[in-house]
Amino acid sequence: MYAITGATGHVGGATAEHLLAANEPVRVVVRDADKGASWSGRGADVAVADLGEPAALAEALRGCRGVFVLLPTDPTGSDEDHRRLADHIAEGVAAAGVPHAVLLSSIGADLADGTGPIRWLHHLENRLRATGVLLTSIRSWHFQEKVEDVLDVAAGSGTFPVFGDSADVPTRMIATRDIGAVAAESLLSPPARSEIVDLDGPQYTERQVADELAAVLGTTLQVTTVPRAGWVDALVDAGLPPAFAAELAELYEAGERGILQARGDRQRRCTTEIGDTLRRLTSSART
Repeated sequence: MYAITGATGHVGGATAEHLLAANEPVRVVVRDADKGASWSGRGADVAVADLGEPAALAEALRGCRGVFVLLPTDPTGSDEDHRRLADHIAEGVAAAGVPHAVLLSSIGADLADGTGPIRWLHHLENRLRATGVLLTSIRSWHFQEKVEDVLDVAAGSGTFPVFGDSADVPTRMIATRDIGAVAAESLLSPPARSEIVDLDGPQYTERQVADELAAVLGTTLQVTTVPRAGWVDALVDAGLPPAFAAELAELYEAGERGILQARGDRQRRCTTEIGDTLRRLTSSART
């Protein structure tokens, strides 16, 4: 049995789907039993547990051969809140005695600070390693699905906002279904020792993404650059709490400074193109 947390999200869902397609036994761990109903209908076991409750999480994971874990981001949560949640996840994994954990991490998780929300993944990686569990840490670049954050703006106003001077800077962008495939493969074939897997993939500029999205929407999009001094205000105007907006601004700054680099043990190539992802996202939005 393989336990999957975050199955209601992109990566966790893709991981569970790949395992089920391979006829592997899957247990999805959800906070709300109703959210597990669709997975139960597809043959998965469902366990109800909150990641912030180590005892309940341990019970949900007990007896499993491997677990896929991630660190949910709470826009209203503090630095302390996220670190505490990371601690609880590690405690639950350790108490369950699961031999292998696959973690959704991020490029830049080798750095302790200066990376905004990524520093919480740095903390979780280290906390899991300290438990002695065999750990596969999958570090991804930008998700291709991040376009969801601007889809309504693009469709409604004809603009495509870009933070900073990155409109014409190529950046690796990885489809979450590819990440899920790597996570599932890692669960099925654990390494001999703990490792960090850096994901590689196609590179695009934000302007290219805007052009691809415009083609899918059948319209034209104007790329608008948000200057650095206006990052926090723009994010707050979009509805984010000021503290979390500042965290994201620090992450954008880290990207522009070039400190987010692949520094893992090996690389794994992902191949889904951004156009395929955009067509799937816009099709889902219409339905």
